[in-house]
Amino acid sequence: MSETSPFLREAIMAVVDNQLRQNDPPETRETLQRLLSEGHTERDAKRLIGTAVVAEIFDVLKLRHEFDCDRFVVALRRLPELPSEDEQ
Repeated sequence: MSETSPFLREAIMAVVDNQLRQNDPPETRETLQRLLSEGHTERDAKRLIGTAVVAEIFDVLKLRHEFDCDRFVVALRRLPELPSEDEQ
């Protein structure tokens, strides 16, 4: 997300923070804890989670797919491997 605008980056981080605060989906918190235990900083772990959020938003907006929680959870579980456009 280094090439994104500060506004967009802030909006994505707000989504991540909301998911963590609401524990919805619970896999977001599980992913954060896993990434932290693997040695990532909290900031970097949240940014990685943000890449999964961005990939899902892309599918919804660009490809006109419905939000798919299962697809999102798969992306979370693959982290720190980043979602690729080939999978979308």
